Amino acid sequence: MAGKPKLHYTKGRGKMESIRWLLAAAGVEFEEEFIETKEDLEKLRNDGVLMFQQVPMVEIDGMKMVQTRAILSYIAAKYNLYGKDLKERAWIDMYVEGTTDLMGMIMYLPFQPADTKEKNLALIIERATTRYFPVYEKALKDHGHDYLVGNKLSWADIHLLEAILMAEECKPDILSAFPLLQAFKGRTSNIPTIKKFLQPGSQRKPPTDEKFVAIVKKIFNI
Repeated sequence: MAGKPKLHYTKGRGKMESIRWLLAAAGVEFEEEFIETKEDLEKLRNDGVLMFQQVPMVEIDGMKMVQTRAILSYIAAKYNLYGKDLKERAWIDMYVEGTTDLMGMIMYLPFQPADTKEKNLALIIERATTRYFPVYEKALKDHGHDYLVGNKLSWADIHLLEAILMAEECKPDILSAFPLLQAFKGRTSNIPTIKKFLQPGSQRKPPTDEKFVAIVKKIFNI
């Protein structure tokens, strides 16, 4: 039997968090090896295990996978979270790219200069409520199903729930105008594997704070 996937990243959310979410939702146990110093990162680079000298890196099925999107696609396909055919996969991809864009804006907010944070936070809230969330609200309304694609839990749903919870950390009532997304959040949060991941003590990481920003800047020379 293959061992557990091993995740190589810093001890925070970043680009690895969506990978943690997807594995946890699929009910897959995983191990983490944290990069805590510049030397830890250099060792991985010198060992030749980072194809593009970058993390995230996930050891899975005898591969040392890099590039977030490639890792997520592989996990989604392996655990039957990637639709039943090419058309469903295309819809999942489109929905995932949208939530990735939104989460990217939120992810980089703590790394931005203090004088631009307020403006960028306002932009995140505006984009979430006028560009991104209306798309998912409409999708749920138009087909009347519990999930975004094929009436079955997919990567798109897991990614959307992650994005919703991140957006709520920016503005707790951000879903006030989206009743179907509120219901979606309630449903998906109670899927047993996801519910477990949302409990204290899981491998889910906390929001990025100033202390973590300082650690990341030191490790990656930024």
